[in-house]
Amino acid sequence: MWTVVYLAPNCREAERVKDLLLAEGFAVKTKRICVGSDGNGPMGIMVPESEADEALEVIHEQKVLR
Repeated sequence: MWTVVYLAPNCREAERVKDLLLAEGFAVKTKRICVGSDGNGPMGIMVPESEADEALEVIHEQKVLR
């Protein structure tokens, strides 16, 4: 089962977080939450449930969360 570990406000931020997690060896999926009028919108970053806690630590260490 996949778990959302980060909600990115747009595609650019989603790619940044996805690349960070991939570089650390995590399996990562992204899912668009909705599409805005500009064709962009929030995206969920997901990892396997068994890796969620570790992925959150990596995100926090890199100060991705504001």
